[in-house]
Amino acid sequence: MPKFTTSDGVSLHYTDEGQGVPVLCLSGLTRDGRDFDYVAPHLRDVRLIRLDYRGRGQSDWAPHGTYAVPVEGKDALELLDHLGLEKAAVLGTSRGGLIAMLLAMVAKERLLGVALNDIGPEIAGPGLAAIKDYLGRNPVWKSYDEATRMMAQRMAGFDNIPEARWREEAEKHYREEAGRLVIRYDPKLRDAVLADWDQPLPDLWPMFDALADLPLCLIRGANSDLLTPECFAEMARRRSDAAMATVADRGHIPFLDEPEAVQALTAWVTRLV
Repeated sequence: MPKFTTSDGVSLHYTDEGQGVPVLCLSGLTRDGRDFDYVAPHLRDVRLIRLDYRGRGQSDWAPHGTYAVPVEGKDALELLDHLGLEKAAVLGTSRGGLIAMLLAMVAKERLLGVALNDIGPEIAGPGLAAIKDYLGRNPVWKSYDEATRMMAQRMAGFDNIPEARWREEAEKHYREEAGRLVIRYDPKLRDAVLADWDQPLPDLWPMFDALADLPLCLIRGANSDLLTPECFAEMARRRSDAAMATVADRGHIPFLDEPEAVQALTAWVTRLV
């Protein structure tokens, strides 16, 4: 089980598979490297590196004040250093995309390209409200069977999803413990994130514009409540050269194995040098 220790002493889990251009996968806020299980078989001729952020997945929990995008960006760079990689592309889902944009501002020389999955420089209120509702809280569901049924009913914006996929998602989100389900990350992540969100949200467009000249892929769920059509259109206007996809029947976030997403990511990979 590969791990490395950050400069502030936190042990982080990662996986490193395949050969080819290195692609560092950064997951959503409460998620881990398994977010990319669905797309991994479709990304050929790449070295797929997946990081579990501090406090998530199989990585150590850390002081909750360090659960912050700049720290997690530093962790990502330290993983590249650990692996002896001068450069890598980043496939960032939601929070992972924010980290990727930050890296474009502070360490662009380390990037081969960036793919953003359902995230942009404007974050819509309904999506933030949904995150605040569940963040750091264990579900009321008592079993994987119950979670599978309820996720299929309650996941806004998702249609035409087989039950087996929701079961897989339930097992990735939660672990069974003493007759209940428990989140697979440090509950103190809630305190850190809400403290950040209590501050005025900065203008993130300069972070997006920092991606200039990097091969770019932009993916949006057609029913996303976090990335609006208007923001996505402006992203496309500023980067008309980007590989793009709007994924039907998906909210926040697409799974990335949908044909539209795979096509866009495949086009993006061919542009990485």
